[in-house]
Amino acid sequence: MLESFETFEVVRDGVRLHARQAGRGEPLLLLHGHPQTHAMWHLVAPALAERFTVVTMDLRGYGDSDRPDAGEGSGAYSKREMALDALAVMQSRGFAQFGVLAHDRGARVAHRLAADHPGAVARLMLLDIAPTVAMYEHTSLAFAQTYWHWFFLIQPPPLPEALIESDPVRYLRSVMGARHAGLQAFAPQALAEYERCIRIPGTAQSICGDYRASAGIDLEHDRADITAGEKTLNQPLRVLWGEHGAVGRCFDVLALWRERAPKVTGRSLPCGHYIAEEAASLLLQEALSFFQESTPS
Repeated sequence: MLESFETFEVVRDGVRLHARQAGRGEPLLLLHGHPQTHAMWHLVAPALAERFTVVTMDLRGYGDSDRPDAGEGSGAYSKREMALDALAVMQSRGFAQFGVLAHDRGARVAHRLAADHPGAVARLMLLDIAPTVAMYEHTSLAFAQTYWHWFFLIQPPPLPEALIESDPVRYLRSVMGARHAGLQAFAPQALAEYERCIRIPGTAQSICGDYRASAGIDLEHDRADITAGEKTLNQPLRVLWGEHGAVGRCFDVLALWRERAPKVTGRSLPCGHYIAEEAASLLLQEALSFFQESTPS
């Protein structure tokens, strides 16, 4: 997929990161969610590349990027560490400042990237998430039933890993197929790519490391921001969520982000969680409008 995109790799601290690039214009980084890969952008990235230099990458632990050992406290999968990966990828292409469009887990990485490296992120669009601390602290029965994998994946090893490894495709289809649009929301070629990558050895351990970090070290980092008493996202921030998804039903998305950022706009779109594949044309309109606000004419 994304045949017109150049493939390249960056190695940071021994971790190989798989990425692709196409287009011309201001740089724009796309970050995917769980349990997907950069292929989730296949419906919007080519059109964005007509206006921007688009870079998309596989997060560590996903796709064709490396799967390092999680280490103590799953620190290797902290969003701070994953944000440094994204920064290294963009800097390797000569981009000191760029926009970021990110979904799900990638949006949590983008949140930390923008907070830790404010000079690097010019504008930020986050898809179908509320801040991590808020989602854990305001968990409801409705949220837990839909986002059951949040609580399954953080259980002590080796149980979650063993259950995923017994049938990784079944796990992927269970997570993705249970959402609003079901598996029919995904192009067969994209779904086949997600299934290929979740079979790669070490993926179960990486996924669990990602989520354990979010329930541990990432909360420490986020709470430190809150304790500092400052709004840590000073970039223009646009948040979008699916009106048929759990995030919009269970959380006041705009209000929660306005606790973190002074310049927030956003709205729901008529879709579920997988906005880039369920409502690609609407997302493209939103992205072009938002990111072109900062593009010189």
